[in-house]
Amino acid sequence: MNNELILSWKNSTTHMWVPVGRLKFQNNHYFFQYTKGAQTSKEFQPFEKMDNLNKIYESEELFPLFKNRLLQKSRPEYSEYLDWLDVSKTEMHPMEELALTGGVRATDSLQLFPMPIENNGYYEVKFFSHGIRYLASSYIERANKLENGDKLYIMKDIQNPHDGYALTLRTEDPPELVGYCPKNYVKDFNSLIEENGAENIEVSVVKNNKMAPSQLKLLCKFKVKWYEGFTPFSDDDFQPIVS
Repeated sequence: MNNELILSWKNSTTHMWVPVGRLKFQNNHYFFQYTKGAQTSKEFQPFEKMDNLNKIYESEELFPLFKNRLLQKSRPEYSEYLDWLDVSKTEMHPMEELALTGGVRATDSLQLFPMPIENNGYYEVKFFSHGIRYLASSYIERANKLENGDKLYIMKDIQNPHDGYALTLRTEDPPELVGYCPKNYVKDFNSLIEENGAENIEVSVVKNNKMAPSQLKLLCKFKVKWYEGFTPFSDDDFQPIVS
């Protein structure tokens, strides 16, 4: 289970995603603190009841800001929801759910990402392909036909006006776009690709949820060797304000 998540906020003016906080679960308590990204973004406003950027918040219960992003277990679609997330058990820990779904809501511009950890010498993360709903209809049709285990390829989107590090996901033959890698990961992915070589990157479809909403449709996995000296999310904006 991922015990630490990065909270990102989308600036409505620049359309850039900025890391603004960290949520951690330790010793059966939840901790939240702001990162330096919250200080560097002038438009960002602290959250209600957590308005001190220089404080570490602690609670035995998940903070309301994040609890409201979980699907209630009483909902009739909950079992189908677990299937979309590729979870076999009957329920999961809130941190695990938030790590998989990103806690995305249509009413705001917040998203959560798990802090990558080294696993037997490898960097391995699962994520849902972003931006599927904005693709051309022929690409969406191709995405719907992908099978579990299908290989995917990464392309640099160097002329992206919002992010020069942006990475797209494509199929093999014929090559067709099936979404984007999440913004929080792209700098790490670029670094790992450059260090290991593109031929040593493994990107694949974990699960294709053809009947799910677009943000939960294509669950993917990125895997590569964790090279010596690599530190995930090393940019200053990711670092906590309070040590």
